[in-house]
Amino acid sequence: SAAWKEKGGIGMRKEILLTSRDMLPVREKAEHELYEYRKQEITSRAEFYTCYAAFYEISPGKANYPYHYHTASTELFYIIGGEGILETPEGEKRVKAGDVIVCPPGERAAHLLRNPSETETLSYLDVDTVQSPEVVRYPRSGKTGVIVHNVSAGFFRDADSVDYYEGE
Repeated sequence: SAAWKEKGGIGMRKEILLTSRDMLPVREKAEHELYEYRKQEITSRAEFYTCYAAFYEISPGKANYPYHYHTASTELFYIIGGEGILETPEGEKRVKAGDVIVCPPGERAAHLLRNPSETETLSYLDVDTVQSPEVVRYPRSGKTGVIVHNVSAGFFRDADSVDYYEGE
């Protein structure tokens, strides 16, 4: 965004941030019947360009994002409350309050976090390294996302790939 560029871009925040979860605004997302969450951003990608942190709450019976992996960024989840299912290439793993999950970049760290409860919310802290642009792969749906933080995102079907020189 223009404001981001005016303030100096990458790593623009120079002072310590001290805040409280009670002071963070809540953003809800429920654009698809399988995926629904509430998020409170601690750091924005505009102010803390290489570190992103947020509190998430996944509604009962929902997941946060589709099964995916990052090609450059690492994600760390600390489960605060509730129980969940972490889907990985090695199968499903139950997670609970106190568990820490670290997903390094790459296909072997593909993941999906879902809340199997019918009544309880799954809450966690998400801390990510941020690489931009970032390529995110969705192996189940055969898609690739190209995300340039604070600018744009595009998602493409892998089957539509073209030759490098096509159209030139």
